[in-house]
Amino acid sequence: MNEIKLYFKDIDEKIKKAYVVAGAARLQGYDPKDGVEIPLAKNLAERVQGLISIVSPQIVESNFLERIKELEQQFGLQDWRVAFKIALEVAQEKIYKFEDELKATEIGLRVGLAYLTVGVVSSPLEGFTRLQLKKRLDNKKEYFCLNFSGPIRSAGTTAVCVFIALADYVRKNLGYATYDPTEDEVNRVKTEVADFHERITNLQYLPSEEELEFIVKHLPLQIDGEGSEKLEVSNYKDSPRFETNKISNGPCLVFGEGITQKGAKFWGKFERLAKELGMEHWNFLKEFLALQK
Repeated sequence: MNEIKLYFKDIDEKIKKAYVVAGAARLQGYDPKDGVEIPLAKNLAERVQGLISIVSPQIVESNFLERIKELEQQFGLQDWRVAFKIALEVAQEKIYKFEDELKATEIGLRVGLAYLTVGVVSSPLEGFTRLQLKKRLDNKKEYFCLNFSGPIRSAGTTAVCVFIALADYVRKNLGYATYDPTEDEVNRVKTEVADFHERITNLQYLPSEEELEFIVKHLPLQIDGEGSEKLEVSNYKDSPRFETNKISNGPCLVFGEGITQKGAKFWGKFERLAKELGMEHWNFLKEFLALQK
């Protein structure tokens, strides 16, 4: 035990020396900034705070770390409920204030994804690219549209499933409506996933048309992304509630290697939490898994 303590003490001392040397080098004025830009983080909460501070610097001056500690004491370290609760509280501006509700909600989602991915990958900043509020077909109520790009793969396929549920948890508690896809929008997703698999790169798991149709019709959120490829979808173009006609890798990865491939693994753990979180409407995954089999 003493040897282990000495080992980590030695690491800490050498890191501190490295930061002193790096800081002195930066002060020479040869770099764009005169200080070391990577903050030290001792635990998961500090890693999340450091990552999110890139897009929302106010988090550093808030009580974020204290609140994470309280939630971890309540639910346990790395428990999904910690991510769900802190994401909602940030979205509700209970941690700190934002310029508008959309910004608060988007940062809340990024915080939740950063916690789910233990603050060590780029997916909360680059994989989940933005949150949009779009109108339902009746043009009265708004729903969540999550935009993804390729780096979402770094989150891990199961974490993608958890994140979509987390985003829906925030949506539900903030009072937004559910997504109401048209038949053309369902077919657009089926076409895009097939085109990506056949014309861009093979997915690890190519869901059937029946699987995709079921998921798109039952997910309370829309999944979309900015066009990442030169090629356009082969059919169902010019859909007004989709951003582009170009194929987008993010949604294809989310549908193919996320919610359809790992739905069973995700539901195996989330089923016991769904009632506690008020997410019983996610029971549609039971029917999906039966369809998949």
